[in-house]
Amino acid sequence: MKALVHSIRALAVFAAILATSAAVRASDPMDHFFQPFLGDLRDALAEARSTGRKGVMIMYHFEECPSCQWMKANILSREDVQAHFRERLILVPLDTLGALTITDFHGREWTEKEFAKSVPIRGTPTFIFYDLDGRPAVTQVGRIKDPRDFMLLADFFATGAYRTQAFAQYRQSKQDKKGS
Repeated sequence: MKALVHSIRALAVFAAILATSAAVRASDPMDHFFQPFLGDLRDALAEARSTGRKGVMIMYHFEECPSCQWMKANILSREDVQAHFRERLILVPLDTLGALTITDFHGREWTEKEFAKSVPIRGTPTFIFYDLDGRPAVTQVGRIKDPRDFMLLADFFATGAYRTQAFAQYRQSKQDKKGS
C-alpha cells in the first residue's frame, strides 16, 4: 500500500512539473520565433499589414555573439515568448556579418552586413521594432534576462506606448498595476 501511495505522489509531482513547464517549453527560435524571411523587408511589412500585426522586429545578431546565443537559448526559445511576439509582429533575424542580399523597406539592396552598418548597429543583439511604414520606433540593445520584460517590450511597441513614454516608465507602470 505504501508503494502505491508513493507512486501516486510521484505521479502527481511529475504531472505538476509538466503543467508548470508547459508555458515555457523550449523550441528552436530559428524555426519557431522568427518567420521565414526571403530577403525583402517590404514583404515583411506587407505581411504585417495584411495579418493585423503592428510592425516588424529585426534581431540584429551574429552567430558567435555570446549574448545573442544566450537570448536564443533562454528567451527566444520559450514557447510563451514565441507566441506573444508572433501574435504582434513579423520577426526577422538579420546577421550583422552576413552576405545575404536583402532589400530594405525602401527597395534598396544591401548585404546584411552593409544594412546593419547603415542602421547603425553598435552592439548585438540589437532588437529594432519598425512601424508599419518601416520607420524604427523602438530599439533595445543587449539582452533582456527576464522573459516577462521582453514580452513587455513587445507590448510597449504594439500598444504605441513608446510614443509617449520611455520603456522604463512603461515597465514600472505595469509593475505598479500588478502590485495593486
